[in-house]
Amino acid sequence: QVTSNGSVGRDPPAETQPQNPPPQPAPNAWQVIKGVLFRIFIIWAISSWFRPRFPSRNLFPKDTLMNLHVYISEHEHFTDFNATSALFWEQQDLVYGDWTSGENSDGCYEHFAELDIPQSVQQNGSIYIHVYFTKSGFHPDPRQKALYRRLATVHMSRMINKYKRRRFQKTKNLLTGETEADPEMIKRAEDYGPVEVISHWHPNITINIVDDHDGWRPDSPPPPPPPHVKFDAVSGDYYPIVYFNDYWNLQKDYYPINESLASLPLRVSFCPLSLWRWQLYAAQSAKSPWNFLGDELYEQSDEEQDSVKVALLETNPYLLALTIIVSIVHSIFEFLAFKNDIQFWNSRQSLEGLSVRSVFFGVFQSFVVLLYILDNETNFVVQVSVFIGVLIDLWKITKVMDVRLDREHKVAGLLPRPTFKDKSTYVESSTKVYDDMAFRYLSWILFPLLGCYAVYSLLYLEHKGWYSWVLSMLYGFLLTFGFITMTPQLFINYKLKSVAHLPWRMLTYKALNTFIDDLFAFVIKMPVMYRIGCLRDDVVFFIYLYQRWIYRVDPTRVNGVTALAARGEPPPAAAPVAEAPPVPGAGAPPPPPSPATTTEATGEEASTSLPSQAPQGPSSASEPQEAPPKPAEDKKRD
Repeated sequence: QVTSNGSVGRDPPAETQPQNPPPQPAPNAWQVIKGVLFRIFIIWAISSWFRPRFPSRNLFPKDTLMNLHVYISEHEHFTDFNATSALFWEQQDLVYGDWTSGENSDGCYEHFAELDIPQSVQQNGSIYIHVYFTKSGFHPDPRQKALYRRLATVHMSRMINKYKRRRFQKTKNLLTGETEADPEMIKRAEDYGPVEVISHWHPNITINIVDDHDGWRPDSPPPPPPPHVKFDAVSGDYYPIVYFNDYWNLQKDYYPINESLASLPLRVSFCPLSLWRWQLYAAQSAKSPWNFLGDELYEQSDEEQDSVKVALLETNPYLLALTIIVSIVHSIFEFLAFKNDIQFWNSRQSLEGLSVRSVFFGVFQSFVVLLYILDNETNFVVQVSVFIGVLIDLWKITKVMDVRLDREHKVAGLLPRPTFKDKSTYVESSTKVYDDMAFRYLSWILFPLLGCYAVYSLLYLEHKGWYSWVLSMLYGFLLTFGFITMTPQLFINYKLKSVAHLPWRMLTYKALNTFIDDLFAFVIKMPVMYRIGCLRDDVVFFIYLYQRWIYRVDPTRVNGVTALAARGEPPPAAAPVAEAPPVPGAGAPPPPPSPATTTEATGEEASTSLPSQAPQGPSSASEPQEAPPKPAEDKKRD
């Protein structure tokens, strides 16, 4: 169609008949309820983000009267409240937060009794202690509806016996075949194997209730985290913290439970405890971060677990504080000694004055220690630390010798054969001669002592086998006479009349650590041989200091082997001397004069005289001679 203004119009769309939608079923009651509940949950979740959070409160306010009930049972879940034999101790009308009551006016109470243990406990079974704190007038038995209140009862339980591994090493005298081990222990080792898990008992345990009334939130309880802090799911408040404190129970005081024991002594103490002290105890009792390795790999001996506790109990507080400070310093010095040792050997170019044989002997000593601790099944952390030390000693070999892989002559036709060759700076110097001489003299003392110690170990000590005898004999010998291996370096210093080639920074840090070890050796209980070892290391280092005093180094000297060795630089090569023109009518020219080097026998700095190049002519004896010009190489070094 054409409209009146000439535009083309469109036909209007045809009208469509509207379709009726299908009828919707009427919602049932359950769908309505679900929709309402879902909307309520969404509103609550959104409003909870903006609603102020009030801290939880202690369900037992300050000065609350409460009763203490202690039950002993074989079962982890206790329900036999009516058995009089299960009730060990009941203390009425305790005041929560009272630090002045009790026999000693310190808020502490204790109870001692003999426990008649059943046969199951004698046969390696478990025994539990159940502690209930109830507000005065209430009872811990949930079956007594009139006297039981959930918010008025605090319950805590734990196993009071401790399972410990007892290892049995079957040793004997290798010559006679006899052993001093108990025949009963030998029989148990044959029945249960070399490792037996046995229930042990300690007669003391302390129950602490933490005197804390601060407001805590369930999402941020005081450290350490649960299970120490328990919150009520309904009210959101928290129960008083009940803590079983056995931190001061030394491992050496535990004894095994067997069928010969009809009763066990038990002393239970109750004391209030402040929050910060509870946090210290709980943190110390927490599992070590190395426990992810498992008990088999990370297992400390009883002496290791008790060493710190014995030091805290038996050491003077001032000496103990000093020990803590120097232990931190010890760790710093240990790191610095390690760092400087690596830097010294990594940048070392000349081996003059250094004992290469001592490096090889150190590798042998570290390897023996590694095999010894593997044979004695020491914990995994010690094994890793010793293994790293072996790798460092092996790396030092590559710095003192030229190590090559001979691919033409392979070991068993598969692996390249390693070859070792002395470095030129070691062979061409007098150090190799003195090093060989020192170890030759050392062998006159070392091998007879080794033979005597081997005979003593074979006659009087017991071993698992010949392999264990070799390792224990070498380890004991190195522990006793290992300081002798430090004497070759002293001998080389004496012959060279110099100590400038030594890594004095590393030696200083190690010496300071040795003095710190002396302090630890007399504060913490340690073997006598370890204390003697610390003393002998001190003696050797004092000899080093004496040599440094008599063989002083001139820091201003830049030419000469000694001063360059102090900086880790190789000794300079002799400067080439131009040949003089031949004299007419003469034969072969005479050889050029070589510089004369003189060294005083007292160990003072050596002096080098260069050939005079002054022109010949008459000169007075009183006139000072003009100094000859320095060669280009000397000027460059200056």
